Amino acid sequence: MKLDHATIVTDDLEAARHFLCAVVGLSEGPRPPFGASGHWLYADGEPVIHLIGRAPVSSSLPSSTRIDHIGLRIHSAQEWSALLERMQGCGIPYEISEVPLTGERQLFLAMAPGVVIELVSDQQALAP
Repeated sequence: MKLDHATIVTDDLEAARHFLCAVVGLSEGPRPPFGASGHWLYADGEPVIHLIGRAPVSSSLPSSTRIDHIGLRIHSAQEWSALLERMQGCGIPYEISEVPLTGERQLFLAMAPGVVIELVSDQQALAP
């Protein structure tokens, strides 16, 4: 397993994108057509930062930028199956979804209140 990406939710999507590309040195690359606005920023050909624009809030107080979740990549069907067995054995609730266009499978779980972990794998790695 390896760290796959971090997701940052922000009120100022363009300022975050500009800073991470122009200052940090990441580059913008392809992103699946999710329902929310955002950018995927790449390092060495891999999408390492997922930026998501926060939906407008009805409050006049600004909301803070936050790291939404941490993504870990799983490379084999055995590792994926073992993860599901451990989670089911511990009674940990989770959600599975699919990334549009890529076919990757995502598994989301709450590590603690407000802390989300995403485990992601190519569909091909999950085939028996």
